[in-house]
Amino acid sequence: MTDGAATTPPTAGRRRGGRGTGTPRAAVSTLKYRRLKHRFPPIPVVSEDELEAIHDASLTILEEIGMDFMHAGAREILKKAGADVREGSERVRFDRNLILQAIKTCPCEFTLHARNPERNVQIGGKNLVFAQVASPPNCSDLQGGRRAGNQVDFRNMVRLAQRYDIVHASGGYPVEPVDLHASVRHLDCLSDIAKLTDKPFHVYSLGKERNQDGLEIARIARGISREQMEAEPSLFSIINSSSPLRLDTPMLQGIIEMSSRNQIIMLTPFTLAGAMAPVTIAGALAQQNAEALAGIAFTQMVRPGAPVVYGGFTSNVDMKTGAPAFGTPEYMKAVLAGGQLCRKYGIPYRTSNVCAANTVDAQAAYESVFSLWAVIQAGGNFIMHSAGWMEGGLTASFEKFIVDVDLLQMVAEFLTPLDVSPVGLGLDAVREVGPGGHYFGTAHTLERFENAFYSPIVSDWRNFETWQEAGSPTAIQKANAVWQKELAAYERPPMDAAIEEELDAFVARRKQEGGAPTDF
Repeated sequence: MTDGAATTPPTAGRRRGGRGTGTPRAAVSTLKYRRLKHRFPPIPVVSEDELEAIHDASLTILEEIGMDFMHAGAREILKKAGADVREGSERVRFDRNLILQAIKTCPCEFTLHARNPERNVQIGGKNLVFAQVASPPNCSDLQGGRRAGNQVDFRNMVRLAQRYDIVHASGGYPVEPVDLHASVRHLDCLSDIAKLTDKPFHVYSLGKERNQDGLEIARIARGISREQMEAEPSLFSIINSSSPLRLDTPMLQGIIEMSSRNQIIMLTPFTLAGAMAPVTIAGALAQQNAEALAGIAFTQMVRPGAPVVYGGFTSNVDMKTGAPAFGTPEYMKAVLAGGQLCRKYGIPYRTSNVCAANTVDAQAAYESVFSLWAVIQAGGNFIMHSAGWMEGGLTASFEKFIVDVDLLQMVAEFLTPLDVSPVGLGLDAVREVGPGGHYFGTAHTLERFENAFYSPIVSDWRNFETWQEAGSPTAIQKANAVWQKELAAYERPPMDAAIEEELDAFVARRKQEGGAPTDF
């Protein structure tokens, strides 16, 4: 199937996790969750007039206050494009018409290519893509507790992402392996991701050398020329503005390296209301939009038509502690408004599945459900941190990864159309049973027995006595058992021997040369 929940026949089996559990009947195909599409109209959180007020405030910020671009080469590009760049200052101001003209060349939809063409993903339009958690410095599981990120856990989380079709892409390092030296960490990590998965992946913009190495690793892994890579975007990078109103040197270098080669930039301000943005959600959104528009316009000044995604990450802080809060009503409203802004500009939308819980508990679940519900209502296209995010991004949890996969598969099932064909309506079964009977033994039920409903990974839909007899497993205990089982069943996707040899040789040479600088 090519369109997953959007076009899969109603009789298709439900993929339960990994390579599937249970034994679907031969006549029933397996539902592939790879290419999901939104089926419902997005929900506006503000009126058109209110949206225009946010838009206008953003352009006023860029005209009157401006934004710091902390890279001389970037300022030269901006100056040539007509921005107000003054000698001896990093501050750049933009005429609103310059911004609006620049973003007109942003593509509204494009493909992110993987080394396995079946894993390519479409970004923009009604497409919905889920990427694994990225960048926490710590990881955790029931056995080992909370610990610093390391290469073993990094590799295991990458393997788990490969096991589930509902996870479409790697969003970065699922946990930062701090036991690898920073100068060569990117070489080990990106080559591991390229080998251990066959899905699209991300490069961090932490100095141009890391971008250039990531571009070469992605090219080698796909076995293509530089010309083909430039024609087929095969790598993406998240660019975070340093809110309020700054883009620093590594981020700007990342835009220049990636956009000039027609690779994907996801421009994402990190605006927390009350800390790095005004305490009101509307004010935080106006600042988010100003920073996003300035960065997106810059990508088009580097190369008109370069693929770019508008990233929304506005949330709030706990004003009693200053700690970031996620999965809140404020976050939901900001996500919905971000979607409205993206539709106004015709630019794909990146958002996130997030929570601030410190353990896999009710808070973790309901905050993630709130986040995902906002994502679906907003029409989000590329969802970062979809599986495994904990503690406001400080920890990647193996158990939370499984809980989130369960939630993502529920979302995919929710997006599956109802079967209202004569077979789906089941009139023959109703005739067979008649008043007062039951449907457990009808042919209509038995033909669909394995695949009648979504089968959960973690939820325990048994009566209390049966659950108690099974040892009364909690959700976190079940998730712990599942991730270990799935990891044991992992199989590395095949890679051509010559490609792997070339990849290893490139990594070895770059390590011999010293890798990338660690002082930015």
